[in-house]
Amino acid sequence: MSKAPSSHAHPAHAPLPAKTIWTILTGTMIAMFLSALDQTIIAAALPTMARELGDFNSISWVASLYLLATTAVTPLYGKISDIHGRRITMLAAISIFVVGSVACALAPTMLALILARGLQGLGGGGLISLSQTIIADIVAPKERGKYQIFFASVYLLASLMGPMLGGFLTEHLHWSLIFWINLPIGLVAWAMTTNTLKLLPAHHRPHKLDIPGAVLIVLATVTLMLALDQGGSRAAWLSPTILGMLGASLMLWIGFVARIRVAAEPLIPIDILANPVVASATTAALFSMGTYVATTIFMPVYFETARNMSAADSGLALIPFMVGTVVGATMAGQTMGRIVHYKRLPLAGTLVAALAALCIAFFQNRMTIVELEALFTVIAIGLGTVLPTTTVAIQNAVQPHQLGTATGAMNFFRQLGSALLVAVFGTILLNAGEMAASTNSEAGDRFFVMFLATGIGFAISFMALLFMEEKPLRSSAKHAAEAIIVD
Repeated sequence: MSKAPSSHAHPAHAPLPAKTIWTILTGTMIAMFLSALDQTIIAAALPTMARELGDFNSISWVASLYLLATTAVTPLYGKISDIHGRRITMLAAISIFVVGSVACALAPTMLALILARGLQGLGGGGLISLSQTIIADIVAPKERGKYQIFFASVYLLASLMGPMLGGFLTEHLHWSLIFWINLPIGLVAWAMTTNTLKLLPAHHRPHKLDIPGAVLIVLATVTLMLALDQGGSRAAWLSPTILGMLGASLMLWIGFVARIRVAAEPLIPIDILANPVVASATTAALFSMGTYVATTIFMPVYFETARNMSAADSGLALIPFMVGTVVGATMAGQTMGRIVHYKRLPLAGTLVAALAALCIAFFQNRMTIVELEALFTVIAIGLGTVLPTTTVAIQNAVQPHQLGTATGAMNFFRQLGSALLVAVFGTILLNAGEMAASTNSEAGDRFFVMFLATGIGFAISFMALLFMEEKPLRSSAKHAAEAIIVD
């Protein structure tokens, strides 16, 4: 991003007082909590939603379209906030998210719910990314570490509350309340941020939004997800319909690559993608986070169908999986700046996670719930070590003026991978369920392929990390390592 002054630029500001920083921090933390809670509260309610709305086959789209929408708008929010300011952009994101939540709560059909989740995602895509940008505006990297325990606490609280609250509301009241609860939280977030963000120093800069690039990548992804959703269930994989969608997706991806080669400000610059560290670290983050999100979405289905748990109990069963990620991320964030071979921890984490997933795949029917929970915790801790390591490795491998763009590119592909892998896991689970039903297999057998895919996803992440160059960390990146506990 250019630092040259423009007609929109404002004079440099003196550092903000600590009281002002804490006031802004409080407002952004509430906005972050709103988005973080929505990512965990929905998991335990998905099977009940599918039963009541009469469409289990489309369950993956409830999560996938939300992820896809957040993916599409995440790189746009940063540029829009550079042009029009952080405050108005954050308030718009909160408003869209709340309106989408109300639409979800009132949805009469699965299709209406899926579309409402897409609208909700258009707002959710800005909440966390803008919060991170706002903190970067007011806190220097070398000072950011002491604030991170509060960000980690937000995610930990959302991880603890989400599954329990979602399961309780679904079982004892109604699943729509998991969306209605966003209304009061959203109003508090609005009230806090509308005042606190007035204190931000203004750094508006002119930018060009690559709208054609965003449209091309969204259409390419949606077409691919449609093919994955319908292939093998509603149409044969080699049918003209599925082959046509796959071909259309390929052409749209080619169009996207052509677009970013000629755009003045491409959505994702080619020179960033060509950096080998960026490519390896992004691949590792994509498969780790994408596999984690997909597994989290479908674990309640496993608990409720194969283990005969209630919605509330399945929500409780997710807690070790959620908390373990924060523990692993904290471990990596605190140690990365103090050791030379910072790849070793995430390499060990992804390898152990892959082996634990394979153990579950082959021995799940013989395991007790306690044994399963122990392995899920191991998987989550292993995954958590990947997130801060890949982020800092990317930031350390590019020039200072490319930091924001490189980090944004990783977040973009990580979210895109999550959306695609949720669709892939949904297809796997649906096809495996039909096969298990036709052979009168045990309920747990239909999840064998899903847990096998989980192990493969972490194995791919391990390989990407193995081939990632381990460049010595710059002193600024060492400070940043502790600052990125939860991305």
